Amino acid sequence: MKVLFFGYSSMGASALEILARRGDRVTAVVTHRDDPGEERWFVTPAEKKEDLGLEAPLFFGEDLDRAELLDLLREDPPDLILSVFYRSLLPAEVLAAARIAAVNLHPSLLPAYRGRSPVNWVLVRGERETGITLHHMTARADAGDIVAQRRVEIAPRETALSLYRKLEREGTALLEETLPLLESGTAPRIPQDESRAFYVGGRRPSDGWIDWDRPVREIDCLVRAVAPPWPGAFAEVDLGNGPRAVRILEGEPLEGDPPGPGTFRPAPGGGFLAAARDGWFRVIRWEGAEDPPERPG
Repeated sequence: MKVLFFGYSSMGASALEILARRGDRVTAVVTHRDDPGEERWFVTPAEKKEDLGLEAPLFFGEDLDRAELLDLLREDPPDLILSVFYRSLLPAEVLAAARIAAVNLHPSLLPAYRGRSPVNWVLVRGERETGITLHHMTARADAGDIVAQRRVEIAPRETALSLYRKLEREGTALLEETLPLLESGTAPRIPQDESRAFYVGGRRPSDGWIDWDRPVREIDCLVRAVAPPWPGAFAEVDLGNGPRAVRILEGEPLEGDPPGPGTFRPAPGGGFLAAARDGWFRVIRWEGAEDPPERPG
């Protein structure tokens, strides 16, 4: 197949590797520039393209307007448009240009958790299961017919990174199974149940501020949802030298009867204990936050 590829992140790089292994001809790779404010921990599609020796031209979505995208399609019309963790909606004219289909790989069990940052949101909300979905693209984000899904169990101490790795493995397997079906015209096409649909928005570092007057399990979910390489959780603590902002990297909930939210004590064996509404949270790894994000208003 001739495939026009849009993607970013480690999963995007893995998808390019699958296309190369299948012998598909990638007509172009459209990706994103790295955000200097983010900690990049993965191989990008741009780097993977070079590693694989793909001859496809490389473009950055931030530099392409609608007319330039349409020119790209006219120059080499694709059989398939594949989007993998790409951050922008594609115009309807672009989607319509694919001979077979225009599909997107999304890291949730659609129709739940449409939108941005679902890997983090399912942890924030304490979900026990999520998954990965390949679906047709439409004018609305993540709303098109489903081609296939894989379910992923969320472990009790899961972090955003460990969950991402699980989803990447399942997403790779899903693409390997479904690309031949799309090529042959035998892939399923299942409408989404709109009664079960909801959207989540992108998350910012400031969303990681801890309110100690929350249940300890909720605080634990937040810390694991934004653990490194994401920005981490932030809190104001007083360990005897006055209040200071810290970046919390790892912790765990403990049973107990705290004296009141926002009370702090040294923890046996290192770290410190923070009192939440209904229990203690043991902070295992932390560091000073010299330039913390502003608290949300």
